[in-house]
Amino acid sequence: MDDDELPRRRDDVLAALIRQPLDPLSLDELDARIATLETEIERVRAHRRAATSQKAAAEALFRKSQG
Repeated sequence: MDDDELPRRRDDVLAALIRQPLDPLSLDELDARIATLETEIERVRAHRRAATSQKAAAEALFRKSQG
């Protein structure tokens, strides 16, 4: 089962974020929201890269000890 198929918690911040209406926001507020989301996307990508790197290192260590 993919993570996308898992039920989200009722208090999921991401779910709440995507339900927020954008119509009341000014252009400046929309620009600020975009900048904030882009920053968060980069933070998540960096965390994912680190996690992937750690996983690869652990797998390499395991393979080395098996060999």
